[in-house]
Amino acid sequence: MGSMSIWHWLIVALVVMLLFGGRGKLSGLMGDAAKGIRAFKEGLKGEDEAPRAGELPRTDAEKEDLKR
Repeated sequence: MGSMSIWHWLIVALVVMLLFGGRGKLSGLMGDAAKGIRAFKEGLKGEDEAPRAGELPRTDAEKEDLKR
């Protein structure tokens, strides 16, 4: 009862193939979701570099001074 039969594994394999395999609509959606997550993470990284309201963008020389 606790072990997985061959039918359980076949169903799991089928679901994985539907979600991640082939060129179907679901695999396209999963790929788009991954791209969206990646863009969100890059946006969070770039948020620190963006000037805040009322601040002028820093020059390259000012950025180098801040790194020291």
